[in-house]
Order: sequence, then C-alpha cells, then structure tokens
Amino acid sequence: MKKLEVFGVSKLKGQIKISGSKNASLPILAATLLSEKKISLTNVPQVKDVETMIKLLESMGSKVKKIRNENSLTIQNNKNMKTKAGYNLMSTMRAGIIVLGPLLARFGKAKVSTPGGCSIGVRPIDIHLEALKCMGVQYKIIDGYVHANAKSGLIGAKIRFPKISVGATENLLIASCLAKGQTILSNCAIEPEIKDLTKFLNSMGAKITWIGKRQVKIVGVKKFKEVKYKIMFDRIEAGTMLIAGAINQNNLKIKAIEPNILKTEINILKKVGAKVIKKKNEINIQGRVKIKNINLKTSPFPGFATDLQAQMMVLLCKANKKSVIKEDIFENRFQSVSELRRMNANINVKGNKATIEGNTIFKGAQVMATDLRASASLVLAALSAKGKTTISRIYHLDRGYEDLEKKLKKVGAKIRRIN
Repeated sequence: MKKLEVFGVSKLKGQIKISGSKNASLPILAATLLSEKKISLTNVPQVKDVETMIKLLESMGSKVKKIRNENSLTIQNNKNMKTKAGYNLMSTMRAGIIVLGPLLARFGKAKVSTPGGCSIGVRPIDIHLEALKCMGVQYKIIDGYVHANAKSGLIGAKIRFPKISVGATENLLIASCLAKGQTILSNCAIEPEIKDLTKFLNSMGAKITWIGKRQVKIVGVKKFKEVKYKIMFDRIEAGTMLIAGAINQNNLKIKAIEPNILKTEINILKKVGAKVIKKKNEINIQGRVKIKNINLKTSPFPGFATDLQAQMMVLLCKANKKSVIKEDIFENRFQSVSELRRMNANINVKGNKATIEGNTIFKGAQVMATDLRASASLVLAALSAKGKTTISRIYHLDRGYEDLEKKLKKVGAKIRRIN
C-alpha cells in the first residue's frame, strides 16, 4: 500500500498551478451520455474519481480517447449504449449516481447500483428518485440496484427539492435537457461546479436559464451538437493550497483560478490573520506568526465549503485561542480528528461541533487517511509538524488531488511517496 512521508517543518514559497475541478468533471462526464455527438473536454484532472467515471462510461459503451499530457479527452457515444452501471465501479464513487438521469432521459430505462465513496455520512438518493418520479419515472430498489424506467420518456415538471442537494440538482438538470416540455427546479444547489455544468450543457445545445438564486428553468430539446469545453478550476484544491499558505508564515501564489469564486474562504483567511492579495487569475497569500481564532460553520455555497472543513481545522489548531467548527452538511465528517490528535492536536467533538483548543505544536506521527479531504488535512498538519509523519491509505488523496506531492515539492515541501 502506498504511503506519504512528510518531513516538517516546511516553509513553502513559490507558485502552484491549480488543476481542473474533480467536482465539475464528474457530472459533466455523466452528462455526455445525453449525446451521440463528439464531445471534447479540456482541463480534466487526472485523479482516481475521474478515471473511475471514465471506466463507468466505457462499461456502458462510450468511446473515450485520452490525451494524457494535455489533460484532455474526447467522448463518442452511439445509439446502442448499455444502461447498467455496475456495483464494482459505483461502490468507490458516490458521483456515479448522476448517470441515472441521462440514461433515463435518453434511453428511458436504467439499472444503476446505489453509490459508494467516502464514509463521511449518510447520502440518501431518495431526493434524486422522488424528483425523477415527478417526471414520469417508475423505480424499484432491488439487491442494491435502482431499476428505473420512463416508458413514455421524461416529462417536464415543477419540482422543489425538500433540501439543497448538489447531486440531485445535477441529476435533474441533466435529465431535464431531453424531457418533453419545460422543467422548473427550485431550492437548487448553486455551487460553481453546477454553474459549470450548466454552461457545458448549454454549449451542447441545451436550453437552461437560471431564473432565481436557487431556481432554474430547462426547456427540453431533441438533439445536441459537437462541443469543445474547458472544465473550471478545482476550488477545493485551491482552498486547500490557500490554507497551506496561511500556515507557518508561508508565501504562496495560487494560479489558474477565479478569485471571486473563493470569496468566502478568502474572507475567513483574512479574519484569521493571513495577508491575501487577489489578482485577475491568481491569489497571493502569506501567513502570519499569530493566527487568530474564529468560529465557523459549513453550509451550501456561497457558505463555507464542507470539503474544506478538515483543512481549516488544521489551521485553527495553530490559532492563539479556542475555535469552534460546526459541521452542518455531513454528520460524520470529523474523522480526521482522531488522527490529528495523534499529532498532538487538542480537539473535542460533541455532535456536529468540534472545539479546537489552539496553540498546537504538531508532532510527526504515523497516521491514516480516512477520507479524501481528511487525507489533505493530514498533509497540511504534517507540513507544519516537527519530525516525520507517515500517512497511509493515501488512495483517498488520489481520488481528488492531482499530483499533490509534486506540486508541494516544487514550493519547498519535503514529501515523498513510498510503497
């Protein structure tokens, strides 16, 4: 099993170019199932979840040609695609459920395994299924598979999600593109990755219009056109690197991004004392000797991202006083705490609140990654720890970060991958 060895304390200085977005790539790849036309995607990150989604598409008959050095690929589908998404691939990636919508929209049937992924909380797909039911879908769940059909095709409807759900918003956005008539979705998630999905679908020929902050109108179409599309930057990778820059008086330049998308994170980093300078497509960040404490909670965009909560916890461990993080998205997303404690952190968890005592001097230790974002938090802690830290189960890290250790090495980190 591969591991990371990190030798601290590391002072980071230089430039880091951010990769394409994993969380935008996955629904966009699923959406390609709608079309028989050639689709070219650029700025696609080379991470495990994207590789898994590509394999899933290939298992259903998609022809995918990758140009590795350019982070680009082309996809060509045909009329006789398979409509089954099997367990072996779906079990490692929760985003696989998003193929359900396009399969039903185009073929009127689907057999899709219930999803897997990180064990950070319950992620029911009932919101997806009940919304699709409003569009004429009938379904049963048998032996861990969703058996769904829409014999008369999908029919446009007015749907209000009972709670904000990124996955359900993506699934229904995609499915509605081929539905008969007009669909209006309300109480939608509005993450930047969803807006990127919207831009991609419209570039293919869909008719999608945001008519309110969390309301979108989709008018069904019958065909699409060839398209070449560039995936947006990965805002979670960018946020992770910004937090790294706020630790240990680092001085980093984060490039190939859109700073306005990171407005919430930037404001929080300024509050804790980091010096942040925004430019057109980059952010310069410099940490301070004294890090101020802060209380924050995770919430849907434009709130503070749950995918950056574990990384921010590491920074707040270095604060001068007690901080509190409230996790309002997933009920089991404090799994990194036990491992950070092994590195001398003083963190107490009660329900969905974590109290971070601050003034931590991290010490190197043997630790284990428990999920994707927790693994990133352990890397950040290790960079500021005295001595060597060995992080095992880094396959979690590889699911969502492209060449993380290589990028960190270039800016001064002492980090290496071992078997």
